[in-house]
Amino acid sequence: MVLAFISQAHAQQIGTYLGDETPFYAATKQMSQFFRRFNNEEDKNGKLYMSTDKLYREPEQRKKYINLLFNAENQAMTPNLKNEFIQAVTSKDKGQFLNFQGGSWFSEVKANFNYNGKAEIVTLFLELQKEGLGTKWVLNNVFFPPFNSLFLADTTQAGKKFLHPQSHEIDFMNLIKAFEQIKDVELYTKKGYKPDFLTIFFYEMKKGNLKFETISEVKFHFFQLNNWYFEVSNYNRTGYNTGWLISNLIKVPENQKTILEQYIFLKR
Repeated sequence: MVLAFISQAHAQQIGTYLGDETPFYAATKQMSQFFRRFNNEEDKNGKLYMSTDKLYREPEQRKKYINLLFNAENQAMTPNLKNEFIQAVTSKDKGQFLNFQGGSWFSEVKANFNYNGKAEIVTLFLELQKEGLGTKWVLNNVFFPPFNSLFLADTTQAGKKFLHPQSHEIDFMNLIKAFEQIKDVELYTKKGYKPDFLTIFFYEMKKGNLKFETISEVKFHFFQLNNWYFEVSNYNRTGYNTGWLISNLIKVPENQKTILEQYIFLKR
């Protein structure tokens, strides 16, 4: 269990609750454990509850568990915001739970690459995809500044320039003019055009220009819960407030979640 407060008084209180091995039980060491603790599907020792157990997903204990799953050092997540969130997801009538295979959550992975002899960071986005009776992680998107700088930041400008409707009569020779201004060539595409950075990423790897080295950071973005978004990051530090913790929390209407998701893909 991840403990949200590390003062001596709170440490003693929580230590009594958990037993002698408080630091061991404190860290949420795996994301699967984060799911179980958020849903209150295991006890303080990590033992799974049976679905028939009276404590399985029990609302009052869930409130305590979820409160301990926040990064205590992030002051932007105010007590009022966290309390509103906890109350919303633990309601006896409309309680909300995380579902590993429920979709609407994805991973953000920062990786170190070598690009044409220069060290670069590539941000990869992965999501779960159903495969037979199970699931697998697949690449969904990528953010890489050298790619993005090559294309128009505002893709709504696609289609602003055009070839004359009679261009076919001159064998499209006016393409010469279109290709003279390489930086604006996307303006000649159809409306709605968007560059496929993931394909460019694969192309550069296959050409040997982009070479993977190491993973530097992993986090997860959750859109599963109605009217809420939160981010989970891993904190490897001393004390009780360690492991996989909620690092960001935003109340967002359902009809605005797509906008937020696109922002996450492009904000880097």
